[in-house]
Amino acid sequence: MPDALLTAERLVRRFARETNLLIAGRTIDVIGESEVADALRVLLSRLGARSGPGGVAFAPGAEREILLHGVPLPLRQSADDRIDFAGAHMPVSRGIAETLRESGAVRGIRIGIAMVLEPKTAQLALLLRDAGAEVAVYAHPDEIDVEVAAALRARGIPVDGNPALSGAAERAAAVAFLRRDHELLLDDGSHLIRLAHEEGILAGLRGAAEETTSGLAPLRRMAAQGALRIPVIAVNDAPMKTAFDNRYGTGQSCVFAIADVLDTAGIGLRDQPAVVIGYGPVGEGVAAHLRALGASVAVTETDPVRALRAAHDGYVTGLLRDLAPGALVVSATGVPHSIDAATLRAARIAAVAGGVPGEADVDLAALQPMSGASAAIPHLDRTGEGALLLARGGCVNLAAAEGNPIEIMDLSFAVQLSAVAQLLGSSLPAGVHPFPADADAAVARAALAARGEQIDVRSDAQHRAQRDWRSPRYRGEGAA
Repeated sequence: MPDALLTAERLVRRFARETNLLIAGRTIDVIGESEVADALRVLLSRLGARSGPGGVAFAPGAEREILLHGVPLPLRQSADDRIDFAGAHMPVSRGIAETLRESGAVRGIRIGIAMVLEPKTAQLALLLRDAGAEVAVYAHPDEIDVEVAAALRARGIPVDGNPALSGAAERAAAVAFLRRDHELLLDDGSHLIRLAHEEGILAGLRGAAEETTSGLAPLRRMAAQGALRIPVIAVNDAPMKTAFDNRYGTGQSCVFAIADVLDTAGIGLRDQPAVVIGYGPVGEGVAAHLRALGASVAVTETDPVRALRAAHDGYVTGLLRDLAPGALVVSATGVPHSIDAATLRAARIAAVAGGVPGEADVDLAALQPMSGASAAIPHLDRTGEGALLLARGGCVNLAAAEGNPIEIMDLSFAVQLSAVAQLLGSSLPAGVHPFPADADAAVARAALAARGEQIDVRSDAQHRAQRDWRSPRYRGEGAA
């Protein structure tokens, strides 16, 4: 029989899996007194939840062990169910989209969305459509939920994407999407922005927004070389995106997906040596969630400042070749070749968090599916080098789960929607532009309001002190 800690962990992962909702920042009531209840309280605290009566209740051992707003968890059986459930938990994006609708800013504007297609992305498309934009969606072959795509088409939004495409056919499909003559592109990885420049499909394209670190890096190189011909807003760099999406969203979704897959194979994370490659915002989140589930976590970095931060956060740091043997190795770099063949020979298990194509050097033809007692274990293979590999080296939270939690994507898409307003409301030159701080603060205030939270305001005296550049040390007698 599973021990109390494992039972508690499985309950938390079940809640996240069946709802795609976030643990961190949520108020959760644990009902009853038992070893499992005590373990739940400890685990939820480690994951950033607050204890007390709220919308979610765990009642370990009861007939209905998890309640959401007083009722059992929703079934979310169809794609429409999942899309609508996501929409019900995206108040910040909904509010900003309503502002766009009321202002008429996007009425008739052709907007292309090139992102992972799952229920939250579908909601982004629907919100823009309902605000008056003409919206079309593109998804890469390995980033499309075909049921969600079908549901979105049934609601009148064109969706380009086919999981069977590869090579030249995949490129041709992306080019065809660009020839829809979009005025704005909302991109993930800047794949479509870069392809538009390669193909010269820029006429009428007024600007774009990019929401990933790995996507902004090549755009900045293009800008430095004079090759970027449109303004791009760096959505990824907005604190309301990176501080939440990368750390809390990707951290929870990737680590829980890893735990779900390994649990099916009878492998637990508790006391499992784990190595996180990269300690940027994604790596921070992955490391924190692995530690919360009981793994023994180490970090490897190429950036000296980030390595030092990891050490101050309590992680062992060192060289990958020394840390990888026998460990669960998770790449959080967004850089190709982060998990190389030598690492796959040394590691026990390997996975990619978020990620880009080629982040793990995997010979897909050599993969051998892992089998359980009666069937193959989904999303788990044995590599030719010997390690167990999750999700064939792709994004584990997309292949083995439903992507980042809904509330997290609500914040990220609120920034995207605000970026649309920025692109349409100003004449920005070609280049990569920061997301304005005042717009970021507006998203934060809307998120706090949606949660019923309040914050202090600075007093008049504080404002006066900030405006005065003179040192307060010399304000005695005789001062002017």
